[in-house]
Amino acid sequence: MNAPATPRERRQPTAQEFREMQTSPQFVELKKTYRNFTFPMSIAFFVWYLVYVFTATYAPDFMAQPVFGSVNVGVVFGLAQFITTFVITWIYIKYANKNIEPRAAAIREQMEG
Repeated sequence: MNAPATPRERRQPTAQEFREMQTSPQFVELKKTYRNFTFPMSIAFFVWYLVYVFTATYAPDFMAQPVFGSVNVGVVFGLAQFITTFVITWIYIKYANKNIEPRAAAIREQMEG
């Protein structure tokens, strides 16, 4: 009977190797790529959330305006919050798979491979 195949052993990098990698150009570029997406998107979503909260707090008459049937602007804004959360997540996954994961995998391979 054949023995099951074992996964390739990965080398455990030393603390010094991790410190050196943190200052390497490829790691700095990875951090920059990550931040170029996450910071602007986080700020945009936070501002959108604050618009929702402040509008609900300071313009309740506007939020109570009917859109159709018993659905009002507040309900539409609330649903839009959920929708934008899922859309941002989907956009981030696409962005990360294209721009972040290949760079992270290359660094991981260099460190552990």
